[in-house]
Amino acid sequence: MSKLALYVPLEAKAGKEEEAAEFLRSALPLVEEEPGTTTWYAVRFDHNTFAIFDAFPDEAARNAHLAGKVAVALSQRAPDLFVDPFEIKSAGR
Repeated sequence: MSKLALYVPLEAKAGKEEEAAEFLRSALPLVEEEPGTTTWYAVRFDHNTFAIFDAFPDEAARNAHLAGKVAVALSQRAPDLFVDPFEIKSAGR
């Protein structure tokens, strides 16, 4: 059962929308390597609005994800792909 979650809203820069979408698609195999990440979705709401939602059974799994390959890649690529610095919103008990 997942008890903790993260939500990351993202707005792609003009002209970078498809590159942002491809970047998010490419993250799935990295997340699938994380045994503690029980759910991970990258969603596209419209032409330039995206979000990531992921869930975890405990704090250790969430922290491992936040230190993992997707988080590193997002930190590196975000300034080029997204309008604002991303903000990770946490939820859970």
